[in-house]
Amino acid sequence: MALVYEEAKAKIIEFCNSKAKSKSKFYFNDFTALFPEEKGRDVKKILTQMINEEVLVFWSSGSTSMYGLAGAGKHADGED
Repeated sequence: MALVYEEAKAKIIEFCNSKAKSKSKFYFNDFTALFPEEKGRDVKKILTQMINEEVLVFWSSGSTSMYGLAGAGKHADGED
């Protein structure tokens, strides 16, 4: 089953908002768990498109990479 961008986007935003009180950043595997029947590469394409549209932001500490909704929580541009 191929992912439909708008449906996947809505599901990802809903997931992030549902966890907003406890987390603002999520691992890639958190998103692949939302779409267990899809390949990781297809999920990655959706996340990348959402980053390009500035719906999500990508955060990396060098050893850990995470995704979060734009404007939610602390992100790299706000850290020293």
